[in-house]
Amino acid sequence: MPAKAAFFDVDGTLVRTNIVHVYAYYAMNRGSLRGIAGRTLGTALGLPVFGILDAVNRKAFNEFFYRYYSGLSEDRLVTIAEDMFEDVLKPALYEQTQDLIDEARRSGCRIVLVTGALDFTMRPLARHLGCDDVIANKMQFVGGKATGKVIPPIIEGANKANAIRAYCEKEGLALNQCHGYSDSASDYAMLAVVGRPTAVNPDLRLRSLARAYNWPILDLK
Repeated sequence: MPAKAAFFDVDGTLVRTNIVHVYAYYAMNRGSLRGIAGRTLGTALGLPVFGILDAVNRKAFNEFFYRYYSGLSEDRLVTIAEDMFEDVLKPALYEQTQDLIDEARRSGCRIVLVTGALDFTMRPLARHLGCDDVIANKMQFVGGKATGKVIPPIIEGANKANAIRAYCEKEGLALNQCHGYSDSASDYAMLAVVGRPTAVNPDLRLRSLARAYNWPILDLK
């Protein structure tokens, strides 16, 4: 196996969507008309809160948002993930995403997704892109039903950097030779922990940081 890895954020970096779009798909495919209407309306009403929390505190946003999964069946969540990939994530992939992944592979990197999304929603995407591993949030299930709580630690911000460091230690990878790719300043710690960070479709703050640190900047189409 390669002695280094390329760690990719997903939302905004490889795809145009985010975890709210993914949940909305689940809400629209809940089963009963009452269930569909209730969860869809709840998601729509929560959008302003989602935006505020995401901007202020990504950890709080994740904890709050994933409560919406409470009560959903684990089997159904996993099964729908395949259709959700085809209908939501695959069409939202940037045209140059696969090229970016392939370039990292050719340079000798193991390909790892590092995302605040739920792991079962990322597996079809990982297979499609030819990734080796996924570091993602894991939903807690009790009796086959989602509790709405994520098993700690929540993968976001500084915890992404900690997860990458732990992964490299476990797999015997050279952290200073690893690559990191993200679009958000909230992932500054993730980018700073690797030896070769790249800002992809960066927000204004990350673009400024990338210029200050002379990190490469990519704008995918």
